[in-house]
Amino acid sequence: MNSVMQQISELGVLPLMTVNDPADAVKVGEALLKAELPLAEVTFRTDAAAAAIAMMAKELPELLLGAGTVLSTEQADKARDAGAKFCVSPGFNPSVVSHCNAMEFPIAPGVCTPTDIEAAMEHGLNILKFFPAEAMGGLKTLKAISAPYGSIRFIPTGGVNEQNLPEYLRFDKVIACGGSWIAPKDLIEGGKFDEITSRAKDALAIARSARNDA
Repeated sequence: MNSVMQQISELGVLPLMTVNDPADAVKVGEALLKAELPLAEVTFRTDAAAAAIAMMAKELPELLLGAGTVLSTEQADKARDAGAKFCVSPGFNPSVVSHCNAMEFPIAPGVCTPTDIEAAMEHGLNILKFFPAEAMGGLKTLKAISAPYGSIRFIPTGGVNEQNLPEYLRFDKVIACGGSWIAPKDLIEGGKFDEITSRAKDALAIARSARNDA
C-alpha cells in the first residue's frame, strides 16, 4: 500500500464533495480540518473541480486532496497539475489507469465484478473503489466478490452513510469508505460549514470505533 492510500486507510473516511465555487471548496476543507479529518475528494462533476483543487492545495496544504469522477486522461492531468495527490474513477478505464500508472499518480478505479477486479490486478493495482456499493448489494456482495482475491483492498462508495459505515469498516478488506453525506451539496450551498465539521467529527468517531471493534 503506497503512502497516500496508507493515510486514507488510517482515517477510514473519505469525504466527497461537488462544488460550483472553488471558494466553497476551501471552506469545506477548513471545516474538515476543524474536525481533524484532513482528507477530501473533489469530484469532476462540475467545471470548477480543477480550480477548487488548486485553491485548496494552495490555501490548505495540510489537506490530502484527491480528485473524483476522473473519466479521462485529460482530467487526470488537470487533477494532478492542480495539486491532487490521488484520483478515483467510477469504473475501470484501462487508458486512464495506464496513464495514471505511467505518471505515478495513485488511482482507485471503480469495480463491482470479479472481471473488473482482475482487470485492475492486471494493471498492478491492489486498492480499488467498490461502486456503487449499496446498489450492487452492499457488504454481502463485496464479501462474495472479494473472497478469491486476498491481496485486494477496497474503498466502498455509493450509498454509504453514518448508519452502514461501521459494518463496512469492520470488514478487513475495506481500508476506508467514501461518501457525500459529510459534505452534501445542500450544506455547501447553504453555507452550513459548522454542520459539515460536526458530521466529519461524527464520521471519524464512528470509523475509529468500528476499527476498534473489528
